Amino acid sequence: MKSRKSKIPGHFFFLSCAVLLAAVNALSQESSSKPGGSSAIAPGETTNSGGPSAALKAVLSAACSQNQTEFVRFLTARNREAFSRMTPPARVALMKRFVLLNEPGKPTASANPAGRPILRCQTPDVTTEMQIGGAELRDNIAFLPMELRDATDASGASVHQITMGLVREDGEWKLLSLGLLLLDLPALEVEWDAAEMESTEKGAIEALKKVSAAIEAYRNKYLRLPESLANLGPPLHGAANGEAAGLVDSDLANGIKNGYAIRYVIVGASAVGAPAKYELAATPLQYGRTGRRSFFRDSNGALHAADRRGAVGSEVDPKVE
Repeated sequence: MKSRKSKIPGHFFFLSCAVLLAAVNALSQESSSKPGGSSAIAPGETTNSGGPSAALKAVLSAACSQNQTEFVRFLTARNREAFSRMTPPARVALMKRFVLLNEPGKPTASANPAGRPILRCQTPDVTTEMQIGGAELRDNIAFLPMELRDATDASGASVHQITMGLVREDGEWKLLSLGLLLLDLPALEVEWDAAEMESTEKGAIEALKKVSAAIEAYRNKYLRLPESLANLGPPLHGAANGEAAGLVDSDLANGIKNGYAIRYVIVGASAVGAPAKYELAATPLQYGRTGRRSFFRDSNGALHAADRRGAVGSEVDPKVE
């Protein structure tokens, strides 16, 4: 089975409070319901109700497909606000953590003979299967055992056993914990973004390379440089043309990609002909969270990078090899 875990700092697992750890351990010991077992379903917990099992199944389905709009429905109000401030890679990394898959998948739901929910998440490379056990309810808190495995693993060698916590807020079940990780996103969001900073900075470099390639393709076809990044984007209607050449996606055409702002400047007074040159820059939208380094592509095509505390880079910055 391929390694599918997202890059999450190990110290995150120690941020759960002692009360939560004690509750998880106690409830796990008391529970006689195991994933795939035949014990009675707790009141309000059937898969077609609004109980914690139904909520958890919906959470896992949203995480499988990396559907942020659906996933955020099951965050507490405090976490929902923090989730909206996190960088796109950090939000995706959080959802990946629930299904241990890097790529978005197609979720399909079923039930075992005892009526316990089973959710499969299918990607082109691998399919995982998640079996949800019976909920242990304590007032407005529920803990559910879950087994996550490779769907092709008959021996059980790949099984991960996790206890999921949910809390009732405004009459609906919301995520409380993932294993021993208490989901307190306001306390974690800065660290979580920092954990993804290397990825966002690499993404900024790739974005500059894509834009540069698109500009050269535009120059070859239309014998001039585009006036702006918008000229490289997809057309709203009809075929590609000089106003919207369809060479980059709409995000890059708008000058924003994965937490970085992309700037394009023509060097000199003319955009016509091969001698015309240009410069590109990528700067973090939120310095220290979406990135630290500013990137600059000079008019000769060399790439530079430096920590400029969010300011635009220049050709005097060290070159990126």
